[in-house]
Amino acid sequence: MPIVPPQQRPDVRRDRTDVRQAEAALVEHYPHLVRLAYVVLPPGLGRHRRVLAAHAVVQRALPAVGGGAPTARVPAQSRRSLPTGETTDTGTAYGWMRLRVLRTALAYERRPRWWPGRLPAPAALRPTVPVVWGLRLFPRAGGVDELALDRALSRVDGAARAAFALRLSEGLDASAVRDLLARAAVDDPADAVRRAAELGSPDQDGARAMLGSGEFDPCTVQTRPSDLLRRRQRVRAAAVAAALCVLAGGLAVAVEESTRATGADRSPAGALAPVLDPAELLRTAAEQWADTSRVDFTAWPARGGRTSDTELLGRALRVWAEPPGSVRVSATPGTGTVPPVEPPRLLFAGEVDGAAVVLFHDNADRVVRYAEPLSGTGGAALDFARTDDADVTTGGAVVIGRTRDGARFLLAPWIAESTTRDLLAPDTPGRPLAVGRDGVTAAVPRPALGGACDAWPVLQLRSSGRIVEKHAFLVTDLGDLAPVHLTYTPKPGRGAPARQPREATGPEALLAWARTACSLRTLSAAGVRSVNNWAFAEQKLPEGGGPADWLCTRAETWRGPGRALVQFLPAAASPTEPATVVADRGDTALCGRFGQHVLAGTRWKAPSGRWYVLAAGSRAVTRIEAKGAVRGSADGTAFAVRAPRDAAVELTAAVRGGGTLPAVY
Repeated sequence: MPIVPPQQRPDVRRDRTDVRQAEAALVEHYPHLVRLAYVVLPPGLGRHRRVLAAHAVVQRALPAVGGGAPTARVPAQSRRSLPTGETTDTGTAYGWMRLRVLRTALAYERRPRWWPGRLPAPAALRPTVPVVWGLRLFPRAGGVDELALDRALSRVDGAARAAFALRLSEGLDASAVRDLLARAAVDDPADAVRRAAELGSPDQDGARAMLGSGEFDPCTVQTRPSDLLRRRQRVRAAAVAAALCVLAGGLAVAVEESTRATGADRSPAGALAPVLDPAELLRTAAEQWADTSRVDFTAWPARGGRTSDTELLGRALRVWAEPPGSVRVSATPGTGTVPPVEPPRLLFAGEVDGAAVVLFHDNADRVVRYAEPLSGTGGAALDFARTDDADVTTGGAVVIGRTRDGARFLLAPWIAESTTRDLLAPDTPGRPLAVGRDGVTAAVPRPALGGACDAWPVLQLRSSGRIVEKHAFLVTDLGDLAPVHLTYTPKPGRGAPARQPREATGPEALLAWARTACSLRTLSAAGVRSVNNWAFAEQKLPEGGGPADWLCTRAETWRGPGRALVQFLPAAASPTEPATVVADRGDTALCGRFGQHVLAGTRWKAPSGRWYVLAAGSRAVTRIEAKGAVRGSADGTAFAVRAPRDAAVELTAAVRGGGTLPAVY
């Protein structure tokens, strides 16, 4: 008789053994895996959602047992020590779990650009984010260096962030990182490793220490409540809603039939009706700014004479959700214009220069301004601007209205004193600026972004002693909703540590800005967050030509990329004579936290009529050399050699600690 083989059964016991190995690796190294996921996840999620998503990524990396789809085999766990500082074998259970975490974290960045930021996408496009009711979670705040590193990471994609974390936190070499990224389905692992190396230079030990700080630790978090009043109202409303359930069930059929007959409202405004209800708008208490560790737009109270005008607020929210063709919509580069996914915060509602103006701030770190004319036939306007990680200075004012006469600003509640001054008149003291009870300033003249540059108005603001004592700073209007914060880094001192940016309110800073202010015109309406003037070198000119300064004017944008202008300032008869721009670099780290070395050159005509090639470098430069039509070299940070006006010269510099630095042009 025939022999019938026994029925095959899935090896559930083996699956369970594999899963136990993976679970042991996950439990032992859980904080490390969560930190890795947090760094790789897109910063656009926001800190609260990124904390939740990091924990979800790691916990969902654990494989399933049986139940249908075959389970991948988990390699045996051959090591039990923490991976930091070691070259961890990807064949271990930890290495296998790390690969699954990387794949899932990178998937968050591969969602379609049109997909809303908070709504869960299909599983094939994006993993879901867990929800925590009643609390907001944030990692512990770090210092200035940690914040700079976080901003630098936000400028690159997930693959580069993953390579950066794997090199510094995991201790993998470049070859191992490329192999791991390739297994995680990264398109160009070599390019990701290269860009990550640029992030960590020149101080990799410092970057490693910052990456291990509380700023990037989603397992040690601070909690804050969500809107308490709104939650209390919802609890009371739940009882009423329960009593109406039966009636609502009966009405559902009638509503469905009516919808079929007349056509349902399928517009975004209809779908987002609960979010766009004026009664649901968030409102901050008037004095909360003085008693919070987060001094930004979330601490602004609702101000203005029409904060109770539900019709105006409702129109503004509906236009935001679905702008009609008659509404002019503008946005700073890199700012989304999609409807809010949660009720936004009301900052202002009132009348400004013949228009009804409403200002919102939402959880996507945007400020949104709606304006409609009070009379006439003009159309409404809707403007968007990014406000990522705003602080005391970059969250200190917003343009509330513009006319031919100038711009009016809505000042933050922590601004105790406001004046105006002209950057092209550095010796002229500031003039007091009138501010209404609702925080709206008198009209301030706008900088001329075209034609003659004979004045550059700025606001000099001082924050309240209740949060920062006598902290004065400058901001200027470059055409966006958020004015631009101006700072200054002084010349390097002899033997002193590298200088840090400071407020541009001192005499030296004002004199530097007097000669470079007109270069700000090239940054108009570019979504610039702040501009720093760095005096990176000084030089004595040949033939008794006097002293000259070299400045690098760096603009940081809200979306991440920066731009640098290297400017040459020889001695001049007028304190406002414009500097000479000798280099212009876009999308660069030059002259920033991660681009601290710079070498620049220019041609200069001496009073005798002879031409020279001049060069200067930052404090780490030890020697400058010229090659080409003219050859020469000099020790130190400055260099000058006679050369024909059109001579082709290549400039390089030796940097302390080894390596060479090419000149920027």
